[in-house]
Amino acid sequence: MSPYNFPLTMNPIINFLKQTEGTVFVNEDGYKDDFKLKQPLTEQELLAFEKSLPCALPDDMRELLRFARGFDGVLDGVDFADSVGFGLEEIFPHGRSLAADGYGNFWVVDLTRESKSFGPIFYACHDAPVIAYQTDSLLHFIREVVRFGNKPWKSEIDEVHETFTSRIWRENPCVLTFAQCLAAADADLKAFAESLDESWEFADLREPKLGDGYSWGRYGPKTLNRRYGDKKIFACQKKSFGRRFRDAFRWSNS
Repeated sequence: MSPYNFPLTMNPIINFLKQTEGTVFVNEDGYKDDFKLKQPLTEQELLAFEKSLPCALPDDMRELLRFARGFDGVLDGVDFADSVGFGLEEIFPHGRSLAADGYGNFWVVDLTRESKSFGPIFYACHDAPVIAYQTDSLLHFIREVVRFGNKPWKSEIDEVHETFTSRIWRENPCVLTFAQCLAAADADLKAFAESLDESWEFADLREPKLGDGYSWGRYGPKTLNRRYGDKKIFACQKKSFGRRFRDAFRWSNS
């Protein structure tokens, strides 16, 4: 049976995708592209995908993947079934890419052993090298992607892509010092700091709002990053200006 013939279900993502059928996206240069569902996973592909995850596949995601594995027409397409993994394992040990912006940056589902849903979703950028929180909801993410596809091309996708990544790079607003974490009443922050030293700075993204994040590559292309287990607490190692200069000189001559 074609996925387009499925009846309405209790799954709000499937219902929204069905309602989006027929949408024509027009980008800022006037180029048109049709919303088009990707083929669903076969049962064998679904089993292989589930085995690749650190957690059980939520029932609503299993139903979704039997309907469609994603859609094309906006961004570089959206794919719900990345079984390879995103990379940046020190930040997203089990991250799965959802979509790309066409410039080498990705929206990533941060899955852990404790995940009960397909979230949270972060935007992982390499220029500037920051990560930014997008949403906890896959449905909300999809709605915002579709909203971004037509005039005036404004949505929370655009806010994160164009505004919040620049702000994070300029201000590094969520960063905590080693001393702050060491003195914190929060047991996780304190324990994480105790496992490192004063050369590290920290970002607590356990309760983020849209656009929160940190500069994972602030101290050069070989900045070291750490994560506190499955919790959304991150750290990157600072370097002095002199150390950064020496490292940049060494890399440029290697």
